[in-house]
Amino acid sequence: MKLSEIKNHLKGLDKIGFQLPNGELVASHFHVTEVGKITKDFIDCGGKVRSEAVINFQLWEENDYDHRLHPEKLVHIIELSEKIFKFDDLEIEVEYQGKETIGKYNLDFDGTNFLLTSKLTACLAKDACGIPEEKPKLKIIEAEGSCCGPTSGCC
Repeated sequence: MKLSEIKNHLKGLDKIGFQLPNGELVASHFHVTEVGKITKDFIDCGGKVRSEAVINFQLWEENDYDHRLHPEKLVHIIELSEKIFKFDDLEIEVEYQGKETIGKYNLDFDGTNFLLTSKLTACLAKDACGIPEEKPKLKIIEAEGSCCGPTSGCC
């Protein structure tokens, strides 16, 4: 989800909910403690120089039940960040403290809640590493009456 999309979704909500990949909701008394831009410059395993940038939201929860984040407040924080940092309309990455470590998630929306979706790693230079492209799996469908069916007795 891009920054412009979250702002549009927030403008139609009365309350904000974030849902983890396992279906659990982040506690309703969460805070968005940071809104920023993260830039990553790196060289992939094939030697190609790359650069990625995302807008980062950090979610945090504590035993502060009296200060819930409302949609209009988060829109204000986002717009202030855009004004100060001159953000492009980039994809959003969300950091959330799990039981053991901080997890990084992509963001989606189901009409009610923002969904924290799993991020995956991948080799960016499969050809240079000798990793073959995955061949599409074909589903073999048995034709009725085929001479080579499991009950035909031909095998």
